[in-house]
Amino acid sequence: MPHITLDRTQFRDKVHACWIGKNIGGTLGGPWEGRKHTHALTFYEPVPDKALPNDDLDLQIVWLKMLEDEGIDPSVRTFAEYWWQYASAYPWDEYGFFVRNFARGLRPPVAGCFENFFVDNMGSPIRSEIWACLHPGDPQAAARMAWKDAALDHAGGEGTCGEMFWAAVQSAAFVERDPMTLIRIGLHMIPLASHVGRAIREAVLCWQKGLTWGQARDRIVTWFGTQHPCHAVPNHAFTIIGWLYGDDFGDRLCKAVNCGFDTDCTGATLGALLGILEGTGGIPPRWRKPVGDQIVLHKFTGQFNSPRTLSEFTDRTVALSEQAAVGGDVMFSDRTTLPDDLLTRLVRNEQARQALAQDNHAGVELLADGREVWLHYNGEPVMHAKVERELDVTVDGRAAAQAELTVPDGWSCRSLGEGKFAVCCKGPVAPRSTLTVVLPDGQADFTMLGPDEAKGYPAGENIPKCSECGGRLNACVCP
Repeated sequence: MPHITLDRTQFRDKVHACWIGKNIGGTLGGPWEGRKHTHALTFYEPVPDKALPNDDLDLQIVWLKMLEDEGIDPSVRTFAEYWWQYASAYPWDEYGFFVRNFARGLRPPVAGCFENFFVDNMGSPIRSEIWACLHPGDPQAAARMAWKDAALDHAGGEGTCGEMFWAAVQSAAFVERDPMTLIRIGLHMIPLASHVGRAIREAVLCWQKGLTWGQARDRIVTWFGTQHPCHAVPNHAFTIIGWLYGDDFGDRLCKAVNCGFDTDCTGATLGALLGILEGTGGIPPRWRKPVGDQIVLHKFTGQFNSPRTLSEFTDRTVALSEQAAVGGDVMFSDRTTLPDDLLTRLVRNEQARQALAQDNHAGVELLADGREVWLHYNGEPVMHAKVERELDVTVDGRAAAQAELTVPDGWSCRSLGEGKFAVCCKGPVAPRSTLTVVLPDGQADFTMLGPDEAKGYPAGENIPKCSECGGRLNACVCP
């Protein structure tokens, strides 16, 4: 089967334009974030002299370090470790609740959804570009990595669907230009029942039926609008509206941002996509000059050897892309050559479907040799007295036939077969209990919460923040 061959020079230019567009869109929309009314922007307001700090970009820089340190296909458990080390000061919404769960001993993906009101928000869809750049021309591979990323703080939610959609669209955009084709590719990677997918289809339908930009925006707000301005469902439709209704680079970004709601995210995502499609030559100098090439990190992003400029970020991203291409269907050369069956390849979604089929009601730990041990809670990770629970253990996706499960004093545990156990606590149940999976060549600890530790959390409320710096309490960035 012939390779998809990408011109190295052109590819680097598109990656650079992706990060430039990300910075431009985030800076354009940043001052208006959270306002659910429409705007009338035609340019930056106010006009900046540098890019605004933006978690949309910073969190992908954390993933850059992870990929450089750990290789191009890390476990979701490795994602969690890097977040804990370099992004745990972020307190907002889904970010804060993932870290709250991780600190309590839960592991992703269950740490990304338990007592987390914000699984349907925008925190993970804004982290899609690095997976598209890692796997250009391979949308399902990009979507698979997006699932791992989103499992941290959006497991099972619309945020996961959003990140998988954009990762696939942006990956395909390296080799395909038609918006309708790209949108169709992205929709292939997510469930038909996804509300993100429904909102995207509605925005496309509005455009196809000749509704005006304003009519399309109002229809999305009417049928998909929510209380929270960062909810993923309407914001995905707003990004599509900007893309389809805009006349050029700047007008597309402004139309997306002018829809309101999570404006830094809609602008940044669309800016990155337009960068991939058009390259640096497609970004007008008047839009590029105010933000420059400098990366301005958010104060909540931890210290490490992060790139100082978008050019450096580009070079390090491209180096990882070259690693990921080894042995695959995509390769780099001195010119682009696309196979006749390109569109058939781009809509393949086996890897995306396999990712979505993984158990969100489970936690994963790593053995010393890198194998994944999963404890499947088969429900919430909470034990109640005198209620027997069935738990499953898998290793790298297979039932752990030789596994044993060690439980705390006062608990009972009986084997139900290969990797299956029934556990019970006569009571009382401790706030946090450790269950240990014992294998012939290693072991892994998991946490089960008790009722006193799992009392729920009021919908829409955030975790406690430092009154001085605004960071997550106990991980703030005060001097």
